[in-house]
Parts: sequence; C-alpha cells; structure tokens
Amino acid sequence: MSLFDSARFRQSVSQLDGLPPISVPEIAFVGRSNAGKSTTINVLTRQGRLAFASKTPGRTQLINFFSLSQKNEHGQREHVADLVDLPGYGFAKAAESTRKTWSALIGGYLAHRDTLTGIVVVMDARRPFMPTDEWVIDFMSTRPVRLHFLLNKADQLNNQGKINVLREAQRRAKELGPHVSVQLFSGLKKEGVDELREVLTSWIYREERIVTL
Repeated sequence: MSLFDSARFRQSVSQLDGLPPISVPEIAFVGRSNAGKSTTINVLTRQGRLAFASKTPGRTQLINFFSLSQKNEHGQREHVADLVDLPGYGFAKAAESTRKTWSALIGGYLAHRDTLTGIVVVMDARRPFMPTDEWVIDFMSTRPVRLHFLLNKADQLNNQGKINVLREAQRRAKELGPHVSVQLFSGLKKEGVDELREVLTSWIYREERIVTL
C-alpha cells in the first residue's frame, strides 16, 4: 500500500475553532467549484468516494481532513500527514451570506494554519487563472508555503492547447518563485497521477523551509 492509498476520512469542520490539533504536515487542495478538486483527491488516493464530488458546484461547505499513514519500524501504522479538501470557491449558486462564510473559513485556514506545508491549486486547464484563482495565489504570496498549479481536464485540450496553457502556467510560476510547480492533469483519464504523487511526497518529507520576500 502506498502512502496515498492509506488515506482515510479524519473529520470535517465548518468553523475555524473546530480545526484538529496541529500535529502533522497538511496539504490543502483549493480550486473553483467546478475545477474537479474532490475528484482529484479521489484519483490521487485511488478511492472513488473518499472526497465528496457534488454535481452541484459550490455544494461542499466544509473543510474535510483525510489522514495519511505508513508503517513504522515496529510495523504499526503512524499518522504522517493530512490531505485537506477546502470548500470550492466561486460559489455561483450560493447565497451572498454563504459565500462570505466560506471565504472567511478558507482565508482563515490558509492564513493561520502553521502545519500547512503546500497547496495544490486545482484549475480547469481550459480556463486557468480566473480572478478567484489569482486571489488565492496572491493571498499566499507572503507565506512560506509551496504551491502546485494542477491544470485539470487537460484531456479536453488538443496538443497545441496543452502546450499553450502549460507555458502560461510556467510563466506565472516563474514570476512567483522556485517554490511554485506546474503540471497538466486529467482526473477523468487518470493522467498525471504519478507526477502529482511525487510532488506531494517530496513536500511531506522535505524539511527545509521556504523563505519568501
């Protein structure tokens, strides 16, 4: 069993004061409501219904934690990291009061969670770097946290389209610094899964800190 296959639901929270105690590295998944964020987690962990993928964009209103574990030298499973599924942003079908609550929940977690090790920004490769995506990217620009631009639904682009969107993302990543990485991905076709696993594994076990200016 690989590290990501070990994923198990840990808990859901609707308010910041309900967050679990700080203990292990956390990798957050953020993205617009229709970018395929929950599906990405399910493909990554090879568990079809681990993260709830709603047919109604903006339905998921909770922060969901999934624990990752591995066997220690005694053969016992040890909690080593968490995957964190944040509510999708965009909220086209949500009420204004609900959007404000979700924004405060997402922003509060991203700004103050000390064990946040990296963020996977899941974007629709056909429409990347929408204003809400840029808000998250800019919001995190002063925090020592790694970013990974995951260009999902790349299977719906032709070869030239893939080249163009990858170049755009690489240019944006270069502007931000060496702590930002980029890849094409398809949750539907399960393309790019091994590359994503390698990136996240390096985050979990890497000890050096990122310095932001």
